[in-house]
Amino acid sequence: MPTTSHAEYDEHTEAVTVAAAFPSAIKGRTIVITGANKLGIGFTTAQALASQGARRLILVGRSTTKVQECIDALRSEYPDVDYRPLQADLSSQESVRKAAFTLMAWEDVPAVDLLINNAGVMNIPERTLSPDGIEMHLATNHVGHFLLANLILPKLIAAAKNSPRGFVRIINISSVGTMVSPLRVSDANFTKAIKELPENERPNQAILKGASLPADDNVIYSPMAAYGQSKTCNVLFSVGLNQHLYEKYGILSLAVHPGEMQSELARHTDKRWLEKVTEARAAHGMFWKTLQEGASTTLVAALDPKLERPGSDGKGYFLSDCQIGDVQPYAVDEDIARKLWELSEGFVGEKFAY
Repeated sequence: MPTTSHAEYDEHTEAVTVAAAFPSAIKGRTIVITGANKLGIGFTTAQALASQGARRLILVGRSTTKVQECIDALRSEYPDVDYRPLQADLSSQESVRKAAFTLMAWEDVPAVDLLINNAGVMNIPERTLSPDGIEMHLATNHVGHFLLANLILPKLIAAAKNSPRGFVRIINISSVGTMVSPLRVSDANFTKAIKELPENERPNQAILKGASLPADDNVIYSPMAAYGQSKTCNVLFSVGLNQHLYEKYGILSLAVHPGEMQSELARHTDKRWLEKVTEARAAHGMFWKTLQEGASTTLVAALDPKLERPGSDGKGYFLSDCQIGDVQPYAVDEDIARKLWELSEGFVGEKFAY
């Protein structure tokens, strides 16, 4: 069973604490983080990395204003880091391709040491398609990151050539939302009722009902199920990346559940439903994590030298509360990961071979 270097870390450990424990995995390195805004864990992750002397932080976001707000705040605290804004709307493949082209053209950035795929959307109330015709959760949370990672991969490979195996990493921010839905291979865009899906592609109707969300057999689109599918894809993407990259280049990919916190991610969530959930959490003594606590597991996954490629049983792919966590078997299934890779290549209209 894989383990971390610090068994004492838990749900209350802060990102700055984790960064301080692994300074040699940060100092002098170039790191790309998607989803940069001051009200989310992308900013807090960048803050912790800057505190330990990262050479360069490339912050990717849809809003250039929000990215610049992050950079201004970071620079005022840690002025010696080279901060680069990179505009990209991850739901648009055209935008992602432009961003990747820009990054690849930076001659003074010969290598990327860490890619942290942090951006995401959640609970879009109505079924919405991206400019490329892909369900919006899937387009933003997975397909955009799939395309970005593959397009800038030459710079990750360049970093890996001069690094110990597993030192260069791609970290995918997932969620316990994986328990709500597997990958719907036959209907990733949510066009069919639940009763029309194969048994192994149906959402967890018991969880949806327990959360007072629509879950009868005739439901076609469920915001939480769409989010859940995309979060399952985040873990499967790590499985697929390791299948393609670990043996040949030593690039490691892991996935993370950051925990529940009050952040920008909940901006689309129904406010009444969210109030009820908050009341229920309080009644059961459950707490919201701070952004510092929410970013800590990302940093363990990105920096801890004790972590390595998980085995075929899938143990070690998914981290939660700064330790190895459990995830549904379908989220780490190697055959399903291959299907997702093929599906993703179809969505972006390009095959990637290394």
